[in-house]
Amino acid sequence: MRVWRIGWVTLAWARVAVAQGGPWVVTPARPTVGDTVWLERAIAVPPGWRVRAARLEVTADLEPLGDPAVLASATGWVVRYPVVAWTPGAHRLAVPPVWRLGPDGRADSTPGGTASVTVGSVLPDTARPEPRGQLGPLRSSHQDPVPPLLAILLAGGLIGAALAWRRRAPRLAAPSPEVARDPEVPDARWLAAGEPKAVAARAIWRLRIALAQAVPAAHPALSTAECLAALEQARPTTPPLADLRDLLEQLDRVAFASADGTDVAALATVARRVARELAP
Repeated sequence: MRVWRIGWVTLAWARVAVAQGGPWVVTPARPTVGDTVWLERAIAVPPGWRVRAARLEVTADLEPLGDPAVLASATGWVVRYPVVAWTPGAHRLAVPPVWRLGPDGRADSTPGGTASVTVGSVLPDTARPEPRGQLGPLRSSHQDPVPPLLAILLAGGLIGAALAWRRRAPRLAAPSPEVARDPEVPDARWLAAGEPKAVAARAIWRLRIALAQAVPAAHPALSTAECLAALEQARPTTPPLADLRDLLEQLDRVAFASADGTDVAALATVARRVARELAP
């Protein structure tokens, strides 16, 4: 009795599986390359049962455009797959099994089968073109030389104008206003501040400038010994070379060393007087 029941249940499930639906329907009927093609199939199930469809695999010719859609119908459910074909011709696509889920937790699968899609080409079906002869030159035999000459003249004029504009004379700047010079600080003020070296350095510089104007060979870039050698070679008439040597050496000792007890103010006065005598 138990074996008979098992056989009866198996036969009933087989009848239900046969009546689950027909083949896959292609929409639109005549798709072309790049069109969205819908594969539809009705799945008949008992009341209360649901259907779950798996995703399609990507092939070289067909590619799914999204997840499958499961829609309710009067006799059960309708499974829809959106696909697209990239090559024309007849294509066969293996559809994965469709799962049926019962309200009491039972589950069963139905083979998806194979869907056939015939895709047309978007290119016109024309005959093989016949070979043609070589085309003639597109440029006419007669050419007008005026437009090229005008273009060359215009370009030359623009370049010349640009060069003339870039090489224009510089604008004359307005003379800067003269700034009033501060009066010279007296030697007594420097000495009162304890800066005898500053007084000596200023006296040396004034005297060396005057000597360079009188004897160009004794320019300020020379040392004191070199300056005296240049003056001795030039043999100036005034002032006496011995007095000038003594004055410069004393000022150097005050400016670059410590010469205690030296009357810096007197030396600066003598240096100023000698510079005035050498001035032209």
